[in-house]
Amino acid sequence: MAADEDFPVEIPYDVPTPARIYGWALGGKDNYEADRRFMLQNLPEFPEFIDLARHNRLFLYRAVRYLAEEAGIRQFLDMGCGLPTNDNVHQVARRFAPDARVVYVDIDPIVLVHARALLAGDGSTAVITADMCDQEAILAHPDVERLIDFGEPLAVLFLSIGHHLLDDDDPRSVLSAAIGRAVPGSHLAFTQIVCSDRERAADIDARSNGAGLRWRTRDRAEVDALLPDGLDAVEPGLVDVVDWRPDPAQPPLAPVPAELRQYAGASRLGRDLTEYGGVLRRP
Repeated sequence: MAADEDFPVEIPYDVPTPARIYGWALGGKDNYEADRRFMLQNLPEFPEFIDLARHNRLFLYRAVRYLAEEAGIRQFLDMGCGLPTNDNVHQVARRFAPDARVVYVDIDPIVLVHARALLAGDGSTAVITADMCDQEAILAHPDVERLIDFGEPLAVLFLSIGHHLLDDDDPRSVLSAAIGRAVPGSHLAFTQIVCSDRERAADIDARSNGAGLRWRTRDRAEVDALLPDGLDAVEPGLVDVVDWRPDPAQPPLAPVPAELRQYAGASRLGRDLTEYGGVLRRP
């Protein structure tokens, strides 16, 4: 496979990481005590997180299916991809477009370790380890240049990533970099956890940043202001992702881990904390 073979794999065991926390909520087993401790300490106050992570993953399937099957996209850039699990972007895309090409990007070195095993021998999929805030380096990476043709429509995915972009990161520029170079017919898929309760949002930020997880909770209007100009929202627009083209027949996720099961379904108790986003098209 094509990857960052020279990237120093130094896995942080003593601090939580977004990829491992998210993976645990999806039923994955590649996590450590620091990840589990952070989750179990904070879920009593924010039990919706389990549902939001899973809602986002289910949205990924529906969005990629739309992009490959209806929009005709054959190349995907998945920023902040997280740990491999069931129905990864390349697997979903190739179910509807066997010639799809995918480049995954994540800063967590454990993602590279697991992706090497999953993607061995797959020349049309690559994973690179990079900071998604450094879009120039990502777009100049040899694997991006090999697999992504900016003369053809592409899809750029930032799924459950916006809340990891701090205001000082100039998130609007980060989100605009790749889609800004793309030809008409390209798409941007974006989701982020949003909260309408400012005190609760500030509490989430304090807890997450205090644990070393870069985090900025926004409301819907703040997210809308981050997104690049000149893009048209695909129906039904930017919404709670549960409401984006729901499909009860889509493939299910792995079961919620036993330690987290008591929190499953908590998102039905209120609507102030949701996973918000959708798919936008460059006309």
